[in-house]
Amino acid sequence: MIYKESALLLIPILRRLGALLTLLLLVTPGAHAVTDSFSYANIQDVQTRHIDLQLTLDFDHQQILGVTTLTLHWSKPGASLVLDSRDLTITNVEGLDLQGRWQPLAYTLAAKDPVLGQKLTINTNKLNPLKVRISHASAATASGLQWLTAAQTLGKQQPFMFSQNEAIHARSWLPLQDTPSIRASYNATVTAPKGLTVLMSADRHPVSDTVTRFEMPQAIPSYLIAIAAGNLAFAAFDARSGVWAEPEQLKQAQNEFADTPKMINTVEQRYGRYRWGRYDLLILPPSFPFGGMENPKLSFITPTVIAGDRSLVSVIAHELAHSWSGNLVTNASWQDLWLNEGFTSYVENRVVEDLYGSERAKMELAIAYGELQKELPTLPTALTALHADLKDSDPDTAFSGIPYTKGQLFLLFLEQKFGRKHFDTFVKQYFAHFAFGSIDTNSFEQYLQQHLLALYPNVVSQQQIHTWLYGTGLPEFTPVPQSDAFKVVDAARNAWLSGTPLPQLATQEWNAQQWLHFLQQMPAATSQQPLTSAQLQALDKQFNFSTTGNDEIAFSWFSLALDYNDFAVKPALGQYLQRIGRLRLVLPLYEKLAKSPERAWAAGIFSQAKSAYHPLTSSSIAPLFQ
Repeated sequence: MIYKESALLLIPILRRLGALLTLLLLVTPGAHAVTDSFSYANIQDVQTRHIDLQLTLDFDHQQILGVTTLTLHWSKPGASLVLDSRDLTITNVEGLDLQGRWQPLAYTLAAKDPVLGQKLTINTNKLNPLKVRISHASAATASGLQWLTAAQTLGKQQPFMFSQNEAIHARSWLPLQDTPSIRASYNATVTAPKGLTVLMSADRHPVSDTVTRFEMPQAIPSYLIAIAAGNLAFAAFDARSGVWAEPEQLKQAQNEFADTPKMINTVEQRYGRYRWGRYDLLILPPSFPFGGMENPKLSFITPTVIAGDRSLVSVIAHELAHSWSGNLVTNASWQDLWLNEGFTSYVENRVVEDLYGSERAKMELAIAYGELQKELPTLPTALTALHADLKDSDPDTAFSGIPYTKGQLFLLFLEQKFGRKHFDTFVKQYFAHFAFGSIDTNSFEQYLQQHLLALYPNVVSQQQIHTWLYGTGLPEFTPVPQSDAFKVVDAARNAWLSGTPLPQLATQEWNAQQWLHFLQQMPAATSQQPLTSAQLQALDKQFNFSTTGNDEIAFSWFSLALDYNDFAVKPALGQYLQRIGRLRLVLPLYEKLAKSPERAWAAGIFSQAKSAYHPLTSSSIAPLFQ
């Protein structure tokens, strides 16, 4: 983007003034500088301070029946209360007046917007109620919930349900101010059928065999409220961490993620104490659409990272790191998602380095960089800036390699420029300063200037920072991650391509990251020397890629085969697509299939699998076959 010189000179000044105002407002009770375009909530007038939930899980009708009570702080007396909702049935609204009496309140539910849902406006009759109580029911199609039959679970004994609120799906089962710029504590009392274990992102207190009480004393944004219920068992790692899973998978999960306590200690040593009490994992059914979700006290984890050799546990390091970046210090709007994910990806890689060595950390970073390089040409230019332009978009479109890997590379750039000692000190202070707050990029930029750039002048320029935060694509001064461990892989691949038989390649000691690099750097189908069908089939015969227990390696293998229209993988690929529902591992394969001669076959696979996919996964894939 090109600016006139005079305008360019003004930008840093205006930005610094805006950032200073933001910082002042962030520490002023009841004041909120951020306007979230993805929320109807009138947070300038009123803010939620606490949420009390009375919930009943109805598996027969696949809905949550609830009473949500919001404790409010009024900045503008006499204003109405505007909340977010999506496909909720509202049956009653009441307000608690200053005399402690519940009064009925009139409300209106606006027409549905395809992205934002429905604006719920409550006429408070100028009571300025201390609390508002709303009775509601979710729809069976709620975008933030998935309901699975017993047959769709691993153990096939009990049904299962779980939530996935990020980015703006909490409003599909709760009426609230669904914006990350507002933080509130919450309590919940949940009634579920006998035989089911209910978990939430909060401290758990069983009351009876059907009722469980939860308490979250720390203030969190709405997208971090989470719930799950199913046939679950628990195994402890130590006194403050453990794993929940279906009984049939519990021991496997306990072994795979046994390094979790070490990870917690590692992050604490570098960036300050863990402030959430417990840190547990919940291994969800394969339909969970993401690698993990950082719900406080209880990270939701995909079973696709259980590889049997702890080769994919960086996902655990990532979700744990969110306990500092994201949960503790939160992006105030989704256009600043990099503040959550960039910091988290950076901390994750430091944890991997501390526990598994610098070479593995370099390999994982190099793989992420390579994936970003491939993804960049497919993204709208406006979405390649860290401070993303999400105008007229769904906030879910913000989730790409940009906030994760470009954000991580920006922080790596700062680390390399200032040195690890100085940068670690900055990051630790940053987490402490903004703890339990929601901030935007302007606030970060101001803090960076005061607490790093000003302390060590003439190391990094304001223009470089501006380019990283607001420029599109990757800056020309982006650090390029490299790994010496990939040199032996590249040599082996080149030797094979030059005629060395596969059994003669020294691959016995390769780890998962090296195998991923081996596959991902194969010649493209459009290259001058593409692979032949015989070569592809020889690869699979020698290394059993189609039947590997590592779902990441399988994904890279199937992607390569589909690039070459090698459909000998169809039997194994069909099983893969029906077995898991992790969006990142299935959507790209469906996209390739939809453009291939096997489009009809893929449509049939999707038709069989979609009932077990999460709504986010199904809605992403369905347009490919319409």
